[in-house]
Amino acid sequence: MIPYGRQSLDQADIDAVVAVLQSDWLTQGPAIERFESALAARCQASHAVAVCNATAALHIACLAAGLGPGDRLWTTPNTFLASANCGLYCGAQVDFVDIDPLTWNLDASALARKLALAEQEGTLPRVVVAVAFSGQSCEMQALSQLAREYGFVLIEDASHAVGASYAGSPVGSGRFADMTVFSFHPVKIITTAEGGMVLTNRADLAEHLRRLRSHGMTRDPAQMSEPSHGPWYYQQIELGFNYRMTDIQAALGLSQLDKLEGFIARRRYLAERYRQLLADLPVTRPGLQAQAESAWHLYVIRLQLERIGLTHRRVFEALRAAGIGVNLHYIPVHLQPYYRELGFAEGDFPEAERYYSEAISLPMYPGLSDEQQDHVVDQLRRILNSGSEHA
Repeated sequence: MIPYGRQSLDQADIDAVVAVLQSDWLTQGPAIERFESALAARCQASHAVAVCNATAALHIACLAAGLGPGDRLWTTPNTFLASANCGLYCGAQVDFVDIDPLTWNLDASALARKLALAEQEGTLPRVVVAVAFSGQSCEMQALSQLAREYGFVLIEDASHAVGASYAGSPVGSGRFADMTVFSFHPVKIITTAEGGMVLTNRADLAEHLRRLRSHGMTRDPAQMSEPSHGPWYYQQIELGFNYRMTDIQAALGLSQLDKLEGFIARRRYLAERYRQLLADLPVTRPGLQAQAESAWHLYVIRLQLERIGLTHRRVFEALRAAGIGVNLHYIPVHLQPYYRELGFAEGDFPEAERYYSEAISLPMYPGLSDEQQDHVVDQLRRILNSGSEHA
């Protein structure tokens, strides 16, 4: 089975992990700070805060933004659950903005219309989570302008987009978003096995994020409510969490970061090959913004079902049966049973629902060979042709 995504590890990665296992530090040690500093420098950001996974990163980013009961978080329905759940963790209400039919990202024009209406109704969001779907940023310049106009905190969920750029700046630079979240899950661009990070240019947010990831504790006498008892002393000054990354994970991430440029170059090469190989098939290829350079975490196509003569499910299952480990990113969050219980229903976000009825994620990872990619497209062509023959 050719998977839709997988990690790319080499001996240098293994050696980096072994070195930590042979050191004095396994959990909160020097590798974490080195990883944070290296990724911040790569992204041209002032601060980076490593945590155990990207869901935790989204959670503490929302808390640092001041999100709480009575507030609202808006995001896209075309995302993994965590982009919305992070608002619920904070006790806030969650709502969605439909997707752009070209890029399948949150639609900036739809957001502008929804904000204008919410201002009249007194229901503006405190936080908007803009997801860089498949590795391509949303229209961040437009979203940043809307954030200034309407006063919300803009968080870019760039879990798919380590190594991407937008408007000439690395994703994570803080040029447009208040905070940027990365994921280091094995199928992402670089991996720490599990892990995440929040990048920001604001020192106050970075300090708060570091405290939240470690039980809400501080050793800074300036933040304490009474004089320190001695060098061992700490205080819990707010409710935080054990969201810390380990040195083992950070060492792997730092080693992976050395290969980031090569990973991105290979993914972009494969994306261009897909674009050419799929040109004559009845599928819609990903739409690109002129300002965005995608990291290509995913390569998603949409089936032109009216031309195929097969159902979406039939094509998906036939590809799986042919040994192609396709996947589907994503089931619209508002259609999940939990969110239906909150009042959402079919028809609420029609573009995201249309997308879901047609989308298939094809294999995309640096270790995918040209021959394997040719095989993926050949199998897809065979299946689609079988439908047209019986149409």
